[in-house]
Amino acid sequence: MLKVSSKGRYGVKAVFELALHNGQGPLAVGLIAKSQAISEPYLEQLMGPLKRAGIVDGVRGAQGGYQLARDPARISVGDVVRALEGPIALTDCTAGDPSHCPSLSHCVGPDVWSRVQAALVETMDGISFRQLLAEQELEPRPVFVGGVREGTG
Repeated sequence: MLKVSSKGRYGVKAVFELALHNGQGPLAVGLIAKSQAISEPYLEQLMGPLKRAGIVDGVRGAQGGYQLARDPARISVGDVVRALEGPIALTDCTAGDPSHCPSLSHCVGPDVWSRVQAALVETMDGISFRQLLAEQELEPRPVFVGGVREGTG
């Protein structure tokens, strides 16, 4: 069974939350975690690879947190999954190392799985976070708790 792990799923949820608040300054990890039902320590682990991939920026200090490093239209689901899971490969023979397959010369697998993989990658790369917001008819919105804008912290 092909599965995206919790890293990929939760990473997409976290980036989606940041897209909802894009342009409003950094959002505290605790608010992202609460809004998307992700454990705060686990979310912190995900932010490092997302930051290294240029998807999020971290801001230190009292007004700190995370924000998108670029426009949500320029961040795809595929970007987030690759940042957290590594290359998208369905089988060893599509992972780029033909030595994993002893019957490569007479196997239909690479032809089949490379086409399926290409379609999957194209789909994941074709879904931007701006598109996800639009499809759900959501616009970036501020976070208010008790009449005070949250995002500090």
